[in-house]
Amino acid sequence: MNREVYLDKIENKIVSSEKGSIFVTSDFSDIANIDAINKALSRLTQDNVVRRILRGVYEYPEYNDFLKEFVAPSPDKVAHALARNYGWTIVPCGDTALNLLGLSTQVPAVWSYVSDGNYKEYTFDKITIKFKRTTNKEISKITYKTALVIQALKALGKEKIDDDAIAKISNGLKIGEKQKMLTEAKYATAWIYETIKLICK
Repeated sequence: MNREVYLDKIENKIVSSEKGSIFVTSDFSDIANIDAINKALSRLTQDNVVRRILRGVYEYPEYNDFLKEFVAPSPDKVAHALARNYGWTIVPCGDTALNLLGLSTQVPAVWSYVSDGNYKEYTFDKITIKFKRTTNKEISKITYKTALVIQALKALGKEKIDDDAIAKISNGLKIGEKQKMLTEAKYATAWIYETIKLICK
C-alpha cells in the first residue's frame, strides 16, 4: 500500500534540511491539516527519521560518527522553533545572550529569552528554556543582532564591559549589522548606546 502523499511531502521537507534542524507542527501547515501532520510525524518518529523532543517539536537528528551517538539538540534552535510555532519574536537574554556572543564559555543551565509572547517554560534532556515577556521596544522594530547585543550588554553590566568584550562583539559583526545597530540602538539606555558606538567604530 502506497504511503499517503502528505507523508512523503513532509518527509522530503525534513530530509532536505540540515541535520540538527528543529521542526514544529506549524512548519507543515502548507502540506496538510494538523491531524494529518501529527500522524505523519508520529510515523516518521517510529521510522527514526525524526525524534520527538517536546510535544509538537521534532528534530532531524545529527549523528556523530566519532562519538557513535546522536548530537544533543540545540537549545537555541528549539527555542526559536517554539517561538515560530507561537508567532513570537524572541531574543536571548542573560547568560544565554553572553554565551551566544562568545562573551561567556559557560553553557547556561537555563536558556533564557525575552519575547513579546506569554511566559512559558519547557524542559527536555535536563535543559530548561524560559520565555519572559518584555516591552516591545526591546525586541520589535530592530534586527535580531541589535537586540541580542543590547541584551548581552545588559547582562554583562556597565562596570564589567572592557576592551576585550567590545572587541569580541565587534569582530563578530558585519559592516551592515554595525550600520543598522548604530541607528536602531539610539533609544537604548544611554550607557548601552555609548558602548554600541564603540563596538561599531
